[in-house]
Amino acid sequence: MAAREGEKREHDLPCREANVLRGHEGAVLAVRFNGDGNYCLSCGKDRTLRLWNPHKGLRIKTYNAHAREVRDVAVSADNSKLCSCGADRQLFYWDVASGRVIRKLRGHDSEVNTVKFNEYAAVLVSGGYDRSVRAWDCRSHSTEPIQVIDTFSDSVMAIRVTKTEIIAGSVDGSVRTFDIRVGKEVIDQLWQPVNSIALSNDGKCILAGCLDSTLRLLDRDTGELLQDYKGHVNKSYKTDSCFSNTDAHVISGSEDGNVVCWDLVDASVVCSFRAHASVVTSVGYHPNGSCMITSSVDGTVRVWKS
Repeated sequence: MAAREGEKREHDLPCREANVLRGHEGAVLAVRFNGDGNYCLSCGKDRTLRLWNPHKGLRIKTYNAHAREVRDVAVSADNSKLCSCGADRQLFYWDVASGRVIRKLRGHDSEVNTVKFNEYAAVLVSGGYDRSVRAWDCRSHSTEPIQVIDTFSDSVMAIRVTKTEIIAGSVDGSVRTFDIRVGKEVIDQLWQPVNSIALSNDGKCILAGCLDSTLRLLDRDTGELLQDYKGHVNKSYKTDSCFSNTDAHVISGSEDGNVVCWDLVDASVVCSFRAHASVVTSVGYHPNGSCMITSSVDGTVRVWKS
């Protein structure tokens, strides 16, 4: 499964299947590299989280606690903790090595779609169907959120956290940036449901995936629309997008089972290949660019190399 048959490869993007990670029963809804890219974590409809060595194709550990499907998982920068969220309205804060649940965080009034750690893993930030973003103190024993942002008019689907900001995308068509220091909110209205958010590695751009099968590249400082990317299908599923490690390319999953890669600047499709038998729910790019991981409704996680 490489580039399209007959297509000359003039890129070093990882589009050759290297490993297939099997074990989930049902759709895999997200897959994430850990900080150094040596491992990855997946989660899905079967209510489990799984820790893998994607380079060797090995499953290392399975984490069980959720009562319903697991929508997202995040790993702390030192790889010692992880957090998961899902349809049971809860966040589970885990010790990676022991597989023990350190704390259950309750407060969302509906299903939780997305979770991220801040840089030092002192704070967790989550978003859900209750139209809110909630921040949680990992160092405290409290199970109550330390901050609630409820200015959205529809579900919060994706979050990114920087040193000073929370950036969130919502089905209400907005990308909202909250400056934690001064409590300021900036709204970039895209007029299409937003279901994924990615930050460029240089921190200057926001990539928003929308349910009109379009990715939109925004200037993080001004909100200016810099570029849009078309060629994939995304109309009803939560499907991730990301930047390559050098920010030269933009990558997205597609509901037709493809993964599509664009040139960041001119938005031309550089590579499009059949990755899965069903909807591609998640894509992740290795920190050094050596490989890419994808997950799908077909129940597999796949590892791709150049």
